[in-house]
Formats: sequence, C-alpha cells, structure tokens
Amino acid sequence: MTGAVAEGKKFEFTTQSGTDTIDVGRKLAAVLQPPQLLVLRGDLGTGKTTLVKGIAQALDAADADEVTSPTFTLIHEYEGVREGRPVKLYHLDVYRLEGERQLESLGIEDLLTDDAIVLVEWGEKFKSIRKRATGEISIAATGGDGRTITVMLKD
Repeated sequence: MTGAVAEGKKFEFTTQSGTDTIDVGRKLAAVLQPPQLLVLRGDLGTGKTTLVKGIAQALDAADADEVTSPTFTLIHEYEGVREGRPVKLYHLDVYRLEGERQLESLGIEDLLTDDAIVLVEWGEKFKSIRKRATGEISIAATGGDGRTITVMLKD
C-alpha cells in the first residue's frame, strides 16, 4: 500500500491471481470506514466481484464462494462485523441500468447508513453515484491473471 495523496488516500496493489485479488480485498476491508460509497471500475472479467469476496470475508459477512456477481439481481446484501460493530456490505452492479430513473428505483440513498459500505460496479456511468461516492476502486488487467488495483479514498 502506498501513502496519501493531496485530497485523500491512494493505495495501489499488483496481483497475479484471483487469490491475490481476494487478499487485497481483505486488506482493503481494514481501511474502509463506514459509511462508504465506492465505485468499482474495471472491464468485464477484471476481478471486481473477486475483490468484493475478500472484503466480505474480512468483515465476516460471507465466505468467498458465497459472494457472486449481482449482475441480474442488482444488489447483494451481506451483514458482517467491523471492529466489533455490525456492518452492512452492499454489492451492486448497475451495468444493465440505462438511466438515472432506473437507478433511483434501487434506493441507493436508503443504503447509505452509518454502518454501511456500498460497492457499486459500473457506478461511473451515473452522475448521481459519482457525486455521492467517497472513493473509487479501479482494476486493470496487466496481462494473464495480473491486475493493478488502485484505490482512491476522499477525506
């Protein structure tokens, strides 16, 4: 993990496998302080859901094999614990939504409680999500199973 940047914190990781990506998710869970709304960016198949598996594991919210992509259900909710306190982890995939109206029907603002971490795949498509986001996680393929994961958190 690298240090702070001018307006918040930046962390960068390099992974060589899905297992490495899950491990990065576990490390990130220690940094993510509720309430958080993070945009998950990356091409199809780069490991966004794999990263969420690690975050969910670290929060005792779900085992890795229980975390799946919410492509068709749109939202998956997990309940876990962070620093001895209950935490809700919401994993959304808004790829199939076509406009702000459809997005509003999900009720994202209702998910943003003091004990929630909300991770939104494809959230960059929507101005309202970008505006509310407290950070962004970008995953880029570097060849084979290699990935670069960059996390930017606002103060």
